Amino acid sequence: MKAYAYIVGPQDKTWSSLFGTATDLGFTGVSSYRGLSQVEQQADETPLCYFLFSGVPNIAELRQVARDIRFSANPAVRFSPMVYCAEDLSVEATIGCINLGFDDVIALPQTEAALRARLERQVGRHVVFYEAAGYFGPDRRNRVSTLPVTGQSGRMGGPFRRLEVMRHVREGISIKRDELFQPFGSGQPMQTLQ
Repeated sequence: MKAYAYIVGPQDKTWSSLFGTATDLGFTGVSSYRGLSQVEQQADETPLCYFLFSGVPNIAELRQVARDIRFSANPAVRFSPMVYCAEDLSVEATIGCINLGFDDVIALPQTEAALRARLERQVGRHVVFYEAAGYFGPDRRNRVSTLPVTGQSGRMGGPFRRLEVMRHVREGISIKRDELFQPFGSGQPMQTLQ
């Protein structure tokens, strides 16, 4: 796979296993996540970077890193695939990951072929992102719940931004469409930012 992988989380047994698996999958490189500046430099060399998060006891521990990635000023970082991988995958962790803007949640163990297929689903297709007051991440309109990580409701109303992006292993991230929507009755017309 011609992409770079960052392994995020506490460097425990699960993290080590995930690191080894990512290496076996043939990423261009695999390293421990040590901050956005490291990723931004790598994004200049490798157009697409994955963030593979190792399971944690409390998903809120990952909140700041996930927010740093999703709200990065660099589109190559902001729209990168974020995937949570855990052996003990709870409903709360899954909902928390959805609310933090993760692209996928994978229960481990997986065969190498199955994991590769899940990760490859993140490239070569259009991905719709929404940005609203309490959320930035992939389209999750079919999931409405109380968010245990943020404590906010899944649908908040108000203005929102809809972005359509394409991820390519060789070309990186391209933004195909960027639209701002105002709620009906606000007196504000819908605007297209592109």
